[in-house]
Amino acid sequence: MRMFDIISKKKYNESLSKEEIDYVINEYTNGTIPDYQMSALLMAIYFNGMNYEETTNLTLAMAHSGDMMDLSEIGGINVDKHSTGGVGDKTTLILAPMVAACGGKVAKMSGRGLGNTGGTIDKLESIKGFRTKLSEEEFIDNIKEIGLALTGQTGNLAPADKKIYALRDVTAIVDSIPLIASSIMSKKIAAGAGAIVLDVKVGSGAFMKNMQDAEKLAEEMVKIGSLAGRNTIAVISDMDEPLGLAVGNALEVAEAVKTLKKEGPEDLVNLCLELGTQMLIASKVEENARGMLQNSIDDGSAYNKFLEFIKRQGGDITVFDDLDEFTECNYKIEVKADKEGYVQRIESELIGEASMILGGGRMTKEDVIDYSVGVKLSAKRGDYVKCGDCLATIYAANKDKILEAEGLIIKAFEISEDIVKTSPLIKRIISCKNI
Repeated sequence: MRMFDIISKKKYNESLSKEEIDYVINEYTNGTIPDYQMSALLMAIYFNGMNYEETTNLTLAMAHSGDMMDLSEIGGINVDKHSTGGVGDKTTLILAPMVAACGGKVAKMSGRGLGNTGGTIDKLESIKGFRTKLSEEEFIDNIKEIGLALTGQTGNLAPADKKIYALRDVTAIVDSIPLIASSIMSKKIAAGAGAIVLDVKVGSGAFMKNMQDAEKLAEEMVKIGSLAGRNTIAVISDMDEPLGLAVGNALEVAEAVKTLKKEGPEDLVNLCLELGTQMLIASKVEENARGMLQNSIDDGSAYNKFLEFIKRQGGDITVFDDLDEFTECNYKIEVKADKEGYVQRIESELIGEASMILGGGRMTKEDVIDYSVGVKLSAKRGDYVKCGDCLATIYAANKDKILEAEGLIIKAFEISEDIVKTSPLIKRIISCKNI
């Protein structure tokens, strides 16, 4: 078998066999196939695409290129949730304890964030003492005993994906739906989850800017998961404005705590209830799933589960006694409206960029995050504001970037006299039954 022939085959839009895909992934991971040949194949895939069978075979080959977590001893169906990324997305911090409080088993393996805010791991590390590195034994024990564990990705989880993604990043091949789908799903499958719920974001603050692409990606991943024997459900949700009010690591943790204490913003609560419902359905815990989740917030069991989870992984739960102190920052600057009217839109990407400029995100993997900084919104789409009303508050560690962040936030808010027609938060739910 020769890489030259495989490249040529895909160049002419022919389907690759499982044996050919396995050969490519094995040999590239081992270093036998050079980057220039792999780049040529990836570019051919970019232009000609892959069918479901090819994408599934690519996903499984990447998943099996390194460590495979075996979670069978946990018993029942454990569930993982993945978001394609959005501004202010702190749903995992709320969802995981809600689902665990309802009898679900949440096995969550997360990575660090690259972009406007930190990933779930970064958010949790804003909590003093919290450990994000668990042994496989400890990870499994926590799920068995409290129904929930969260750990950082292991160094050898889907190594083929890491090599291929790095190559895609420098050769302008990131935005290929089969390659995005296989990248996400290979890590989820390698992490051992029996069921997977996907939150596919669409809108200005998402990777997928339009509904057509979001649906295509969601359908591709659900199909892959199903063919790989995983119960997979995708929820397509709106990201035309930041989720909730807080953008920034400690700020988002504080908002998650408030949500678990029945004080969360409406959009965040509704998304968590929908995703949690799908997680319980995927886990076969189906009886009145949404009602169970709402009750877990109302009776405090979800918040108690959150505290149990944080404490078990070494976190200091006393930091939640005073959330103002937990989110304390050197400078808090209000950004005020310069006109009166309705908030037509809030450009998510610009709010995220403002948070990153302040130090809340990473441009490169080596960048160090400042957990204390970020942006807290005071108005959402559809709200009526007067000139001089606070639109958002900047949380900054130093003065250097405040002016630049303020300019981005002002630019992000579009205000006019027109009454706003709000769009639904949940766009579509896709499972293997309705593709």
